[in-house]
Amino acid sequence: MTDTPDTSPQKDAKPGVAKYSGSELDPRLDTMRTALESVWAPSAEETQRILQERALTLAHEPSGHESTDDVIEVLEFTLAYERYAVETHYVRQVAMLEHLVPLPCTPAFVLGIVNLRGAILPVLDLKRFFELPVKGLTDLNKIIVLKWEKMLFCILADEIVGVRNIALGHIQPSLPTLTGVRKDYLKGVTPERVALLDAEKFLASENIIVREHVTE
Repeated sequence: MTDTPDTSPQKDAKPGVAKYSGSELDPRLDTMRTALESVWAPSAEETQRILQERALTLAHEPSGHESTDDVIEVLEFTLAYERYAVETHYVRQVAMLEHLVPLPCTPAFVLGIVNLRGAILPVLDLKRFFELPVKGLTDLNKIIVLKWEKMLFCILADEIVGVRNIALGHIQPSLPTLTGVRKDYLKGVTPERVALLDAEKFLASENIIVREHVTE
C-alpha cells in the first residue's frame, strides 16, 4: 500500500495555529497579490482623472517665488471723500485731533501743533497740500502719526477706514486726472481707486519743511 502524502495542515506545538509548507504558501501569496493589484491598480480613465486633479491643485497653489514681499499692508483713510492709503510701517499711531495749537507764519497746509504723549508734533493737512476741497474741522477728524528716519509728524484724515493688504501687482500708475502735487507724491492707484501715498518721498520732501520765521 502506497503512502499518500499528508496535505492537511500540520499542527504546531501551539494549539490552534496551522503550519503550512512553503510550496503551499507560494500559490496562495500569488493569488492574494493578484487580487490586491486588481483592486488598487487604477484604470486608464482613472489615471487621467487623478492627473488632471493634481494639475488643477498645483495651478491654484502659490508658486515658490511668491512671498509676502508681493503684498503690502496699508492703513486706508479718506480725504475730501477720496480714499487714500499709506503703508503701515510708516505709521506710528492713530489718534483723535485734540488741543490743536495754530502756528503763525506757516503755510496753509500746516494746521498747527499737538502735544501727543509729551511729544510736540506738527499737523499737516493733506487736503490743502494736495489742493483738494477743504471742509471745516469736526470731532471726527483723526491724525495719523508718520515716521521715517528722523522725520515725525501728523497728517489729518477725515475718517480712518482700516488696515488692509494690497497686492503690488494690482497697483496701477497714477490716473491722468491726478496732476500737480498729488501726482508727485502718489505711488499709484488700486482697482478700487484707492490712492497709495508715497510716504517715504513725502516725508523726505523739502516742500513740507517750514523755513519761515517771525522777524521783529
